[in-house]
Amino acid sequence: MMRAATIAVFLVVAAAAVDAHVTVWPQESQAGGRERYTVRVPTEGQVATTAVEIEVPADVQVTGVLVGGGYTYEARREGDRIVAITWTQEIKPGEYGEFVFFAVNPESEAIAWKARQRFADGTSADWVGAQTDRRPASMTLLTDY
Repeated sequence: MMRAATIAVFLVVAAAAVDAHVTVWPQESQAGGRERYTVRVPTEGQVATTAVEIEVPADVQVTGVLVGGGYTYEARREGDRIVAITWTQEIKPGEYGEFVFFAVNPESEAIAWKARQRFADGTSADWVGAQTDRRPASMTLLTDY
């Protein structure tokens, strides 16, 4: 019953947030499985994005980061574990950036991906809130399939 309610809330909120904000895709994956995640970063305002940082939840194990052209990345570690990844690239207004990493999912119901988007004017936007907040964290629903 609780799982069905979680899924219903997730689907309603995901549909409302699909066209905006820093998001992590796919938005559904297998609990305990390995996944290729793509971080999508739009610049919605008039000031270019310069960097985005994703916090890696404690129960997620990042196994690699895809190297690409036009950007750099830095993986912050605590011991052997990657706890955050920061990608640096200029993303002009009206454009999107995409960054890829690989991870092993936890055996839970969902992953909340907290992100900080930095802009050329020195400001930032934190995408860390609950799904009903103005700046929600991106969510990945984990299923048993």
